[in-house]
Amino acid sequence: MDKQYIIGVIVSNVAGVLSRVSGMFTRRSFNIDSLTVGETESSEFSRITIAFHGDDDIKDRIIRQLDKLHDVKEVEVLDRNETVIRELLLIKVRNTPETRQDIMTAVEIFRSKIVDYSPSSLTIELTGETSKIDAFIELVKPYGIMEMCRTGVVAVERGERCLKTVK
Repeated sequence: MDKQYIIGVIVSNVAGVLSRVSGMFTRRSFNIDSLTVGETESSEFSRITIAFHGDDDIKDRIIRQLDKLHDVKEVEVLDRNETVIRELLLIKVRNTPETRQDIMTAVEIFRSKIVDYSPSSLTIELTGETSKIDAFIELVKPYGIMEMCRTGVVAVERGERCLKTVK
């Protein structure tokens, strides 16, 4: 059965690592739903968060292949029930006097915020789970989406559990 997995990967913070990790997916014809990367609390390491769909066999193969890469220090499948998962959306929506109040009401209900205002457009920032982001996009589509940018998921385990470098 196909389901979405989210994995956290700690890698050495050196040139070419992201290319090798994404190349591993390409060579094996695995599709990436989203990929985010950034420096960790230590400048020596970066954290890559990868979301992908597949069955347990695909998940296990991805983990094994990532573990073989030299600069990969730690790989962990993140349990959705034990993980805080968020995504960021910046979306520019057409602003007219007739629709402005409806859009502003949606912004308030979704606990988002307007980060740029002009007579012809509103740029809105929204953070939340992917389903919340998707619902907001669907809600504002009728007003005219001019442009949007999503980060992809970032995730950190709840409580004391942490993805740490162990190799």
